[in-house]
Amino acid sequence: MGGMMNEVPLILYSTDGCHLCEEAEALLRAQQAHNKDLGWQVIDIANDDVLFDRYGWLIPVLRKADAVTTDTAASELRWPFDAQALSEFLAG
Repeated sequence: MGGMMNEVPLILYSTDGCHLCEEAEALLRAQQAHNKDLGWQVIDIANDDVLFDRYGWLIPVLRKADAVTTDTAASELRWPFDAQALSEFLAG
């Protein structure tokens, strides 16, 4: 599990052995160094057929846990992304 769920609850859809997912979590940890309130939960899509069907070819995917919109651009950040894209996603 990543950082504790705090001010900006995020879900990182991931799976074991995904090196891109590890890179995404490293970006989150780097961002957390500047924002101690940043938290996330890692969810392994391999354990859920619906999530696997939705995100299997897209992971890693960050999702705002409290998102109520169906606008995926506003509620999800899909790989590839860098530190700047992550910062913009968190600010939006």
